[in-house]
Amino acid sequence: MEKRETIAVGTMAADDILLEVEHLKTYFYLGKDKVAKAVDDVSFAIKRGETVALVGESGSGKSATSLSIMGLVPSPGKIVSGSIKLNGKELTRLSEKEMNNVRGRDIAMIFQEPMTSLDPLFPIGDQIAESLLRHKKLKKKEAKELAIELLKKVGFVRAEKMMKEYPHQLSGGMRQRVMIAIAMACNPQLLIADEPTTALDVTIQAQILDLMMDVKEEFDSAILLITHDLGVVAETADRVLVMYGGQIVEEGTVEEIFQQPKHPYTKGLLKSMPSLEMEVERLDAIPGSVPPSHQFPVGCRFADRCKFAMEICQKENPALFQTNGGRKVRCHLYESEEGEHE
Repeated sequence: MEKRETIAVGTMAADDILLEVEHLKTYFYLGKDKVAKAVDDVSFAIKRGETVALVGESGSGKSATSLSIMGLVPSPGKIVSGSIKLNGKELTRLSEKEMNNVRGRDIAMIFQEPMTSLDPLFPIGDQIAESLLRHKKLKKKEAKELAIELLKKVGFVRAEKMMKEYPHQLSGGMRQRVMIAIAMACNPQLLIADEPTTALDVTIQAQILDLMMDVKEEFDSAILLITHDLGVVAETADRVLVMYGGQIVEEGTVEEIFQQPKHPYTKGLLKSMPSLEMEVERLDAIPGSVPPSHQFPVGCRFADRCKFAMEICQKENPALFQTNGGRKVRCHLYESEEGEHE
């Protein structure tokens, strides 16, 4: 039987917490007796002004978590239980109309592929202005002027001309800049970035990340950065959530995670990273793959890929364990340490 967790926000003062997710379960109902537990009892908190990275392989539940926060879980999925609070306001109880007022104004999202988010039929200027007209109740002329300023802010020198361009006329990096301009149009408190630099070359990646950090500082926003790129995490994050099999398996500061990883999965991810400091003929790889979310094993979801697996790992899924030092890890190896289960 799985142990129920309770969120602990450590030394975070209640006034500092912007987003608080507790026991979130988001399931997809794929047919008779076939339930995909994409997000399975996930709890975490994000402070104001903080950048938190959510990392893990494809299929770990990262994007499903972000879509749950945005209230955009696609059918046949739904939030089964749990709580999502922004500034203490419960989002899971809001109507679709009320949630539409939250999206863009309080929470904004940069999606992995801008071409699926930008409307190909409208100039980008109109798409930026749309958010301003909806949430800030500006006149069309005022919205246009502010849209131009936003384009300049994200690096477009010829912003007036760019207002008339269509998405297909822009490069991948330019489209991502437009997405950031739209996301930041109403100064949201929380910015969710889902793989924002995927498919961009290294130079453009660095520019986009720098831009996101600049915007965060200017508007005092918090960022939930969803990525599989640990190099990006090392450069940008304050704290890291490692996700596997629909659950958080480790949490710590970026220094703790990179310098003293605890969970075998986290260690495997770090060993698979290329390094300029060490010459190796071949990078380590974690054997196997993430189990399908409708076929999770009874015990630890990483057990079949873990070289440290014990008999108990096959029978019981460990709870998220918090040591006295504040580190959190979901692994039977650490249950003998001083600390407590959440």
